[in-house]
Amino acid sequence: MNSSAEVEPLYQIDVHCPQCEATYRTSRVRSRFKHAKQVDSDFCQHYTNERYNPDYYVVYVCAHCGCATTENSKKQWTDKQKSQFQERIGKQWTARDYGGERSWELALQTYQLAVLTAQTIQESDRVLAGLLHHTAWLHRYRNNIEQEMRYLKFALQAYVSVFEKEATELNDAKLIYIMGELYRRLGQYQDAAKCFARLIHDKKILDAAMIRAAREQWAVMREEMQAQKLETPDDMFQEKRIVL
Repeated sequence: MNSSAEVEPLYQIDVHCPQCEATYRTSRVRSRFKHAKQVDSDFCQHYTNERYNPDYYVVYVCAHCGCATTENSKKQWTDKQKSQFQERIGKQWTARDYGGERSWELALQTYQLAVLTAQTIQESDRVLAGLLHHTAWLHRYRNNIEQEMRYLKFALQAYVSVFEKEATELNDAKLIYIMGELYRRLGQYQDAAKCFARLIHDKKILDAAMIRAAREQWAVMREEMQAQKLETPDDMFQEKRIVL
């Protein structure tokens, strides 16, 4: 008998809730079932089996109180954060369990809960940006361009906030690249050019993968702008109207 054929795609982990301090169980997708058929330029992965898309299981939701977090969220909350959560979310929560298999619709609900939770307790901008970016990806899976663009805009605002607050780590190449790529996707080409140019020309940045990605998306952006009969980023730099 082939025992591997009996392995379920989902497995369960225990999660400690920072709000009510209960321990609950939630599902994750086993590595062997994560088969990406395509990876977009902003790192969104498309999977061969949508039913077991790992993005559906990023958010943990406590069935007892509705607290929605991720593995990157704060593990312990202050009394003030607990009070804020209870006032805004806990009082309205009706017990429901997101611990099993999730559909696209259930996954979207968990992200909405997680964004609300993060905003309520003033979670880090990095965590909030990731949640908003993943929510945009969910809408991309369904070809809902309007909602995808809406959440990409929100995610970009959060990423920019991270960049502005972490002044000592401004050479975070992946963050700069993500900002540039989201600017490009939103049609804000001059801001995108600034980010890509920084990656390409700043000698302090040594992340070869992000430098290569910036060059590739610079070329994509140039083609997009030419198609729209817009001044290309190369011309902008020649005229020195973009300042790094």
